[in-house]
Amino acid sequence: MKTIQIIKNFQSDEACMEYLCNIRWAKMKKCPYCQSTKISIHEEKGRRSRLQCSACQTSFSPTVNTIMHGTHIPLFKWFLAISLLSEAKKSISSRQLGRHLDLPVKTSYSLSQRIRKALLGTKSPILQGIVELDETYIGGKPRYHNAGAKRGRGTKKTMVVGAMERGGNVIAKMQKRYRGKDARNFVIENVDLDKSKIYTDEYSIYNRMGTLAPHEHVNHGVRQYVKAGDIHTNTIEGYWTLVKRAWYGQHHHYSKKYTPLYIAEAAFKYNNRKATSDEMFPKIMKQLTSCTLS
Repeated sequence: MKTIQIIKNFQSDEACMEYLCNIRWAKMKKCPYCQSTKISIHEEKGRRSRLQCSACQTSFSPTVNTIMHGTHIPLFKWFLAISLLSEAKKSISSRQLGRHLDLPVKTSYSLSQRIRKALLGTKSPILQGIVELDETYIGGKPRYHNAGAKRGRGTKKTMVVGAMERGGNVIAKMQKRYRGKDARNFVIENVDLDKSKIYTDEYSIYNRMGTLAPHEHVNHGVRQYVKAGDIHTNTIEGYWTLVKRAWYGQHHHYSKKYTPLYIAEAAFKYNNRKATSDEMFPKIMKQLTSCTLS
């Protein structure tokens, strides 16, 4: 849903609340505490409207048990934040989000991280067909006075490992340690081995991938980037470019604690790259209403 539509359709908390109810309880509202369907609207002067359960006499908001639970931010601003984040291909910084929503930077940062946490809970697809496997390192470029510093492997940068179904989805996650056994486990967990071919670069930890599925590699060390027409890892390297553009252009720094959230955002957007704005917004809303802070 485009941002202009959010502004037009959700100008009040009541409109936002009704939309959340429809997302969570498509047919009938239910009490999250006793599962009763005897629900009514409870209004108090000066407070956001709430739902009231006639069975257990508990009032609750449609944000209960979701990533938005306990928020003091108007729901309208939550909806705007989701729209802005979903439309920004290379993400959006907390400062820019704060300017759009008229919120302090710390508040906009917390809000955006909650949204990313919900995206982290997205169920990963099982990949098949031609699957490209690669890793990248996030943490910036060497400074001019440190031009001889290593880049990539051997640095202190954060490693992110990814597998991409050519023409399909990507799975990416931060990896503290990545050896041959870790690479094999990553493939076994995320790839349908009976229906796949695995393409990698020349990194030695991939040498035994052929025992799992048909395996081919290109040797970047001798500037070989494509072999036999379709053997390459260019597709997943294009995805790494999007991840790093968000790092360079918007966020500038990822702590290791929160790196998985930014990677989850990038993967979710890539896997839904064919979705329109009208389709993307409810997808994210469904993730937010099915994920809790705990």
